[in-house]
Amino acid sequence: MKLSEFDFKLPANRTALHPAEYRDESRLMVVHKDTGKIEHKIFKDIIKYFNESDVLILNDTKVFPARLYGQKEKTGAKIEVFLLRELNPELNLWDVLVDPARKIRVGNKLYFGEGELVAEVIDNTTSRGRTIRFIPEDPNRHFHDIIHEFGQTPLSKEIKRKVDKNDAERFQTVYAKNIGAVAPAAAGLHFTQIILKKLELLGINIATITSHTSLGTFKDIDVEDLTKHKMDSENYSIPEETCKVVNEALKNNKRIFAVGTSSMKTLETAVSANDTLKPNSGWTDKFIFPPYEFKICSGMITNFHSPKSTLLMMATAFGGFDLIMKCYKLAVKEKYKFHTYGDALLII
Repeated sequence: MKLSEFDFKLPANRTALHPAEYRDESRLMVVHKDTGKIEHKIFKDIIKYFNESDVLILNDTKVFPARLYGQKEKTGAKIEVFLLRELNPELNLWDVLVDPARKIRVGNKLYFGEGELVAEVIDNTTSRGRTIRFIPEDPNRHFHDIIHEFGQTPLSKEIKRKVDKNDAERFQTVYAKNIGAVAPAAAGLHFTQIILKKLELLGINIATITSHTSLGTFKDIDVEDLTKHKMDSENYSIPEETCKVVNEALKNNKRIFAVGTSSMKTLETAVSANDTLKPNSGWTDKFIFPPYEFKICSGMITNFHSPKSTLLMMATAFGGFDLIMKCYKLAVKEKYKFHTYGDALLII
């Protein structure tokens, strides 16, 4: 398929700048793949669509405050540093994006706070990318504690406002556990502990994977031929216990629901030769777009995403191109909210 086929008109006011007052009161569109039926619900209604012994896969990644603001040595120019990937924990070596990039060269030093944290530019990686070595004033402090002191919640580019006090909590799922993402598994933001408990009481098996969402997930595609697009790699881990739950469900023809595109991609990355799930960890650059045959899941919960995004492409691969594009056009018409803090889509 071609990139242009995934384009549609999305008015700027359809982006959710703030989360719903309560997580589970976002809107929920439900689409049935077999009949094409579309329903309009509230997210807490999702419980009605599960049956006993179904499996729900959650991504337990935890977002860290990846956006820092520092000053360049000598000039005092304000520089934004966005942490992408930790390369060497012992040396505090990171791949980052800097803005404005034209002012930052190899050898430059950046200062954060009153100098409690210094960063030295080691290498250029891309036009905006740099490799940076951080030097804490107190070498005995854990570096992630320092990041939490100086970093901000990394709101996505579509949320054009300043970070507020609620973002630290609401930009995180209630089950977030393993630190490493620069963006949340957005579909999971709608879940509350109450919904999860109700699902457990209904006999739903809840299992977790870890997939550290990177900015590469949201990177614009600049080629019309999708087979030529290269995804950035993301770190993932699938525990053995999750594989047992999933494979038992597959054996008994029970349904498996992935919460978010990150969960779906991770599951599809670790499919064995006999179409079961195997424990694994590492890096994945898997790019899923139509046509694609999914091996594990029969249900998917996701948010509404940007035109021509890899996230939309995965949703259409799972739900069917024509049907999901119809859902998106309906979502625009019915004033659903898009992006990280937006509304949800259940594909079953």
